Amino acid sequence: MFEVLAFATPNSVKVPIALEEMGLDYKLVPVNLRQGEQKTEAFRALNSNAKVPVLIDRSSKLAEGDVVISESAAILVYLAEKTGQFLPKDGAHRGKVFEQLFFHASGLSPAFLQAFLVTMQSSPQPEAKARALAEVDRVLGVLEHGLKHHRYVAGDAYSIADIAHFGWMWRHQAIGASLDKFPSVAHWYDDISARPAVVTAIAKTQALVQ
Repeated sequence: MFEVLAFATPNSVKVPIALEEMGLDYKLVPVNLRQGEQKTEAFRALNSNAKVPVLIDRSSKLAEGDVVISESAAILVYLAEKTGQFLPKDGAHRGKVFEQLFFHASGLSPAFLQAFLVTMQSSPQPEAKARALAEVDRVLGVLEHGLKHHRYVAGDAYSIADIAHFGWMWRHQAIGASLDKFPSVAHWYDDISARPAVVTAIAKTQALVQ
């Protein structure tokens, strides 16, 4: 059994999507960011960085006990390695998945986060918002280039890289971003959004705020 400490955030939603896609049993444990529950001593004992999500693998056979992992990309890799799903074993194809995971960590995620932070300001400066959205468009252009030639972000097979990117893309409208200029990205986004596992995971994640 897996436990996922999470909230209704772009990084959190990636983990239940992966677990649903992999057919694994799990329990979502809400961590209310609005009330600062991620800063409690109990939570910091699991992740000293005080951020969700956190995965607890209680099925681990390690002598030291349960496996506890933070950082959404690391969690996706852990689950893929454990199940043998959504991460190719072949060197070249595997490398393309990691290429996209690193691009997510260094490019797409920071761009979307910055745009989100600007949008959340009580009186966002138009220039700052324009710069943030321009960077979002830039990284979307990178995805567009690849998706013109392949169905998924790391090639022709669905992978944990798609799940990673989708986490932030799920909230693109909330930051004022548009996919109109990126038809291949828009097609990919609609395709991922319609997957039954994704629909279920989003519903469960959104329920954490209720």
